[in-house]
Amino acid sequence: MLVVRGLLVALVVVSVSMVARRDERILRTRRPFIAYITDSMGNELFRVRRPFWWVTSTIFVEIDGKEIGVVHRRWHLWRRVYDLYLGNKQFAVVENPGFWNWTFILKDIDGNVLAEIDRDFRGFGLELLTDAGQYVIRFGDVDHKSKTGPASKIQDLEVGCPLMLSERAVALALAVSLDNDYFSRHGGWGLPFFLVTE
Repeated sequence: MLVVRGLLVALVVVSVSMVARRDERILRTRRPFIAYITDSMGNELFRVRRPFWWVTSTIFVEIDGKEIGVVHRRWHLWRRVYDLYLGNKQFAVVENPGFWNWTFILKDIDGNVLAEIDRDFRGFGLELLTDAGQYVIRFGDVDHKSKTGPASKIQDLEVGCPLMLSERAVALALAVSLDNDYFSRHGGWGLPFFLVTE
């Protein structure tokens, strides 16, 4: 589910077949899958496709069957490093400093913050016994003066420039990949829950 300011705006639906169920048990987090991102009425907005991988994962973003972006994971012994591309041009990189850090900051080539993906800790029971994660994707705001009242007290994510919708789709694909690469222990089809903020 994708929730923006308390409203359901989209769903993440993973295709499941008998072959996929077999692959899920054998390949675990390395299994290939296709996730469909739909609006709240069930109309497909875009899809993310992830093929089988050995060492580093790749996930593709497709609209109407045409690839618009890709996320490549670079191998590192303890850091989580991802490169995000729109077409053939890299627009962001994530260099997470360590294994226990659950915040992933997207930065441009100049080091400016573009967005942030946070995995919310929901308690030991849910974390240990289930495979469904909750994530917050913050795209930030360039204009901080538009907030009034109690909202003005909430610290915003300051970004260098706002991401375009296609870049946000690639950032969402990164969140799906992060969930599968690091937080899906059992290889099940527990779907992540995403909160998107401006």
